[in-house]
Amino acid sequence: MTVEAKAKAEPTGFPCPACGGSLAFDSESQNLKCRYCGREETIEHLLETPAEHALDLNDGQDDERLDWGLAQQAIRCESCGGETLIPAHRTAGECAFCGSPKVLAQDDARSIRPESVIPFQISKEEAAASFKKWKRKRWFVPNAFKRRDVRSELTGIYIPFWTYDADTVSAYRAERGDYHYRTETRTRVVDGKTETYTETVRYTVWRWTRGTYGRAFDDILVPASKQHEGKLLERLSRFDLSRLVGYRPEYLSGFIAERYTVSRSEGWRSAQERMDDQLRREIIREIGGDEVRNLSIYTAYSSVTYKHILLPVWNASYTYKNKLYRYMVNGQTGLVTGRVPRSPVKIALFVLFCLTIALLALYLLGSTE
Repeated sequence: MTVEAKAKAEPTGFPCPACGGSLAFDSESQNLKCRYCGREETIEHLLETPAEHALDLNDGQDDERLDWGLAQQAIRCESCGGETLIPAHRTAGECAFCGSPKVLAQDDARSIRPESVIPFQISKEEAAASFKKWKRKRWFVPNAFKRRDVRSELTGIYIPFWTYDADTVSAYRAERGDYHYRTETRTRVVDGKTETYTETVRYTVWRWTRGTYGRAFDDILVPASKQHEGKLLERLSRFDLSRLVGYRPEYLSGFIAERYTVSRSEGWRSAQERMDDQLRREIIREIGGDEVRNLSIYTAYSSVTYKHILLPVWNASYTYKNKLYRYMVNGQTGLVTGRVPRSPVKIALFVLFCLTIALLALYLLGSTE
């Protein structure tokens, strides 16, 4: 089937049977709702267990479904490079990520179809209220920014993620250091006189150790998008994945979805790095002692599986004193993360306060000797 024929075969939207208006997904009722007459249409929720696929690191799409059940067009922003999928009948006015009007339709709208999704639980109004509370709690932002209403257009975006599971067995070898203490007698000259005193001295005893460490990892979440700041998205990624449901195109009605731009093999490498970091921390705790040095770890991975899912995020950007900032709200929990302006005066006062406390502590310590 050609792309043109396929678009004709897929629905381009969900018209209201009562008034002919457009039905959109409603986060409160978890159904389709007409934005004009208020009629609701029930979505047949697929409460199926998300499928786990054995990882073969073949980045070809031959084994992936590409039809989303909804005719869409791909849009790419010339300013930030963001790529999204929007309904075929909608005209793209500006980028959902940076607000730039430099958006162009792409010839190829094909993208890996997700198998599971967490539908939006937080409405646009609730997301805006969460941001307002969040910015008021920031310490080093200007007071004027805290008080003012920030003008920003929140856009509901389904962001693609990979999740990875793996069983691991790690063989490790390292030197463990244990602190010991002894009392040494020393001499010093005070007012021209030599006196003897004792001092407790710490030293480290090193010994080689080795062993194996087993660990199973479940649902390591990796963004399948290169558009978002990694740290911001990592702070936001506290989703309850037990609430995943089977993908239905109705969930996307009224929202946009981002294309998969990170391949399975790239996602797996990111997941491995996170697993390796976690294993290193846990093995160091396993070794024990007071210090660990010359640590080497070899890890074997088995039973590696993946899922591809969509997760809900409210995205917005705003301008303060001619500078662009961005924030995101978790569409399931309402958790907020983002960038805010800083107040140089507040930061300087805080540094001065810390220096004052440090100098006072040194003075008091010196006066007691």
